[in-house]
Amino acid sequence: MTWAQHYDPLGNAVLSTLLAALPVVILLGFIALLKIRIHYAALTGLAAAILIALAAYRMPPTAVTASTLLGAAYGLFPIGWIILNLIFLYQLTVKKGLFEILRNSLATLAPDARVQVILIAFSFGAFFEGAAGFGTPVAVTAAILIQLGFRPLSACGLSLIANTAPVAFGALGTPIITLSAVTGMDLHKLSEMAGRQLPFFSVIVPFWVVTAFAGFRGMLGVWPAALVAGVAFAVPQFLVSNFHGPWLVDIVASLSSLAAVAVLLRFWKPREIRKASDNGGSAPNDDPPPRHQRGELVRAWLPWLLLTVFVFVWGLPQVKTALNGISAPAFQAPELHEVVLRSPPVVPAPTPEHPARPEEAVFKLNWLSATGTAILLSAIVSGLLMGFSPRAMLRAYWETLVRVRFSLLTIAAMLALGHVTRYSGTDATMGLALAKTGALYPFFGTLLGWLGVALTGSDTASNVLFGSLQKITAEQTGISPILMGAANSTGGVMGKMVDAQSIVVASTATNWYGHEGNILRYVFFHSIALAALVGVLVYLQAYVPPFTHMVVK
Repeated sequence: MTWAQHYDPLGNAVLSTLLAALPVVILLGFIALLKIRIHYAALTGLAAAILIALAAYRMPPTAVTASTLLGAAYGLFPIGWIILNLIFLYQLTVKKGLFEILRNSLATLAPDARVQVILIAFSFGAFFEGAAGFGTPVAVTAAILIQLGFRPLSACGLSLIANTAPVAFGALGTPIITLSAVTGMDLHKLSEMAGRQLPFFSVIVPFWVVTAFAGFRGMLGVWPAALVAGVAFAVPQFLVSNFHGPWLVDIVASLSSLAAVAVLLRFWKPREIRKASDNGGSAPNDDPPPRHQRGELVRAWLPWLLLTVFVFVWGLPQVKTALNGISAPAFQAPELHEVVLRSPPVVPAPTPEHPARPEEAVFKLNWLSATGTAILLSAIVSGLLMGFSPRAMLRAYWETLVRVRFSLLTIAAMLALGHVTRYSGTDATMGLALAKTGALYPFFGTLLGWLGVALTGSDTASNVLFGSLQKITAEQTGISPILMGAANSTGGVMGKMVDAQSIVVASTATNWYGHEGNILRYVFFHSIALAALVGVLVYLQAYVPPFTHMVVK
């Protein structure tokens, strides 16, 4: 038995669109206006989506239940599985004091404050974005910068501005992986398309963040470092995203950027060394940081190098195929698999040659080949090499699980909401309305991604909310769905610096409570300007040669 979606349940396109948007409005309103904790907001938005699917769209209750559970399952695995094990590895390094060694080595490498902004906020922050994401890079880099003498406002604001271009591939590609899961679009094509948009901004952001700190003239004094850091990040970002996949993009690119700047600093120094105190900061750590032995530096970097190796090997097609052959059960969602039918005009009218095909609803538990499993194995090996006993690692793992429990709940609720809107057809209702923006849709569709991240605090969550909407609208307007799906994520990254969660993370990491409004004002213009530039690029890729040749077919 099948159920056909319908997209105007109230008999009025405007009212139906408003009703379809209600779960998103509730979710974003609770976060942005009422300042309710995000897991409560996510659960409330999910409840609204369920009620609308049942009462207005007349979706069968069994199908609603199944889509909710399927979405929550995808939230916990593979996405939650990645986050849990990444934070576990990070916690192990903190417990052994290896993180402090990394900080000291970075401070020794770059004594100029402007170069420190590039090296720490951009290059090193991108590494933590790629490895962990979800607020970790902002917390880490802001804490390091303030210890190097930066003002709290600068430490927070610069960390937020720098944490943009890497975000779409953060947490080992979680936003792109989620976008593929929600929309059904090919993962590698989405990765390729995002990798043909973000490298432009990977070159721009180092110049931009130094200008925000030291002004245009101050930036000119370190332009070689900004150029080297940006290009050394952008080139691997393009290559890895286009020829490997989304998992290791940020890790490879950030390590390349760090290495390139380190090599540059052996042959080049700024003509004038500028301290953080020159821009109003204090200099509590004027004494040079302690120098560590080579063995200590190797121990500090080893866990992250092991992580890179494990994830890279797990991402190889031959390895993934072999592991899936051992264990990769797939479960068809009862009462949902091949039950829901998309209807015209969202899909072409069925014909005898091309009959309507019900939507698939399959959960793949490929636990052995999952990226999160590779991370867990790298964490276990690293923990043993760091001297942890199995019991100590189990204790640390439990502490990590307790720490991220609300994050896991939020992700499960977000994915459940996305699946309910997808299978009920409410996303199609909104997409049909948004398609009326016509030729300007590539620009405004990109800003939709910005809005989603600005209000939810997560590129992943924005892709869940608006991924299917972007796909449907693109199909209605004759634009590549791959282009607009990627644009939702790449436009969204510029909203990362103004979302409430990231700002609170930054103020907490720098012990600058109660000044979140100051931080927001510091970064708001930068966020709007960069998002508009992404929108312009996507518009050019949609319509204007030679940019149109960049679109993945």
